[in-house]
Amino acid sequence: MTGQNGNEPIVEINNVIKSFPVGDTEITILKGISFQVDEGEFLSIVGPSGNGKSTLLNMITGIDRPTDGEVMVLGHQVHEMSENALARWRGENVGIIFQFFQMLPALTLLNNVVLPMDLAKKYKPRERRERAMHLLEIVGLADQAHKLPGMVSGGQQQRAAISRALANDPPLITADEPTGNLDTASARMVFDLFNQLVAEGKTLLMVTHDKELAHLVPRSIEIMDGRITRDEYLGIGDWAGH
Repeated sequence: MTGQNGNEPIVEINNVIKSFPVGDTEITILKGISFQVDEGEFLSIVGPSGNGKSTLLNMITGIDRPTDGEVMVLGHQVHEMSENALARWRGENVGIIFQFFQMLPALTLLNNVVLPMDLAKKYKPRERRERAMHLLEIVGLADQAHKLPGMVSGGQQQRAAISRALANDPPLITADEPTGNLDTASARMVFDLFNQLVAEGKTLLMVTHDKELAHLVPRSIEIMDGRITRDEYLGIGDWAGH
C-alpha cells in the first residue's frame, strides 16, 4: 500500500497502547495510537511533556515495547523481535540521535562514528575509518575528528552524533529533542542537516517540544492525553531567526 507521498510506508503504528504500573495503579500513556510514515518523509512529533512522545519513538526503534498494538518498521514486527534480533536489526536499519548526544567520552569523534560499523561488521575495517571521516567532513567536523567529545562544543557533539547515526547508512533516522540543548546557530545547522538527509531519501522522525521548529517540518503529529490530536502536512517553512 502506498502512502500520502506515493512511497511505501516505512513505519506503521496500529492501535498502540502503552501502560506503566505506578504503585498499585496503572497509568496509560498512549491510548490507541495509529499512523504511518512513508519512505522519504520528515515528520515531527509534538505535544506537552509526559504525553508519550519519546516512548513512542523508543517503540519505533525497538528500545521499548507496546503494551498492546502493532509496531511495523521496514516490514518487521519490531514489538515481537527478540533482543538479539532487535540489536542486529537496529544496527543496520535505524540511526538514533539523542538529546544529550550519548557520545562515548573515552573515544575520539572519529572512533565514535566508527563504532557502529564495527559492531554491525559492516564495510571492511579500512573502509570504516574512511567512511567515518567522510561523514564527519559532511557535518563540518573533519578538523575535530581526533578530539574527545569533551573537547568540543555541544553543537559539534550533536553533529558528530548525526554522523554516527549515519554510519551504517540506515534508511530510518530518529531524533529525540535533537536541538533541545543547542544554541540557535547550532540548532539551525542541525536542522539544515536533517533537511539535507531527507532530500537524499532518508526517512526522519523528530520528537520536539518546540512548536516553531515543528512547523518547519513538512508533516507534524501532535499527541495530547495519549492520543493523536492533529496530523498535518504543513509544507516546509522558513527559519525565522529561530
